[in-house]
Amino acid sequence: MSKRIGILGGISHESTLAYYELIVRKYFAHSENAYYPEIVIFSLDFQKFTDFEDSGDRAGYIAYILEGVQALIAAGADFILMAANSPHAVYEEVTAQVNIPFLSIVEVTLAAALRVGMQKLLLLGIKFTMQATFYQTAFANANLTLITPLETEQDEINRIIFAELAIGNFTEASKQWLLRLIDQYAIREQIDGVILGCTELPLLLQAGDSDLPLLNTLDLHAEAALNYALRRA
Repeated sequence: MSKRIGILGGISHESTLAYYELIVRKYFAHSENAYYPEIVIFSLDFQKFTDFEDSGDRAGYIAYILEGVQALIAAGADFILMAANSPHAVYEEVTAQVNIPFLSIVEVTLAAALRVGMQKLLLLGIKFTMQATFYQTAFANANLTLITPLETEQDEINRIIFAELAIGNFTEASKQWLLRLIDQYAIREQIDGVILGCTELPLLLQAGDSDLPLLNTLDLHAEAALNYALRRA
């Protein structure tokens, strides 16, 4: 019997929908039956969640995340994944207060970078994630170099995510802007990979869009969740 997956979602709803679909489709790709794992989702209030990020209210942020986590535990989740990158800024504080396994998006992304031998990567995401240290610390501990765009570039990435991707608006203009940015850093900084460090970014950028490998944090996290649920990992 598989483990029941608990998804802390709504951050945003677009990527939460993609998590659910990916997990089920990945199961079908491996199996010839419909015995995919049970999944429970608690959808946070996206604006309330981002208000905590923007205000710097770390205690309120952690408390609100824990409300969702406790709801998932009450619904019988055997383990939990936070379906976004940014809440991993408080991953240690959250997991320390809960007696249930969590799957870290940072850890599965780092493992993927190490598997393919990356050394220097560009981190893209919302401004909160790019200016935090949780990705940088994890990658530095593995002797990998992580860089982030200039602040003006971060502002535009942030705008694309919140004003477009989080509400299901996917434009070719924004896609080409991001690809040009990646190309510039490939030349200027000699990066050998890119972390799509926001689970909305893979809704716009896919493997093959760039000459550089793009680490799809959404896909990696969903794959890890399925494997864990099926006791493959």
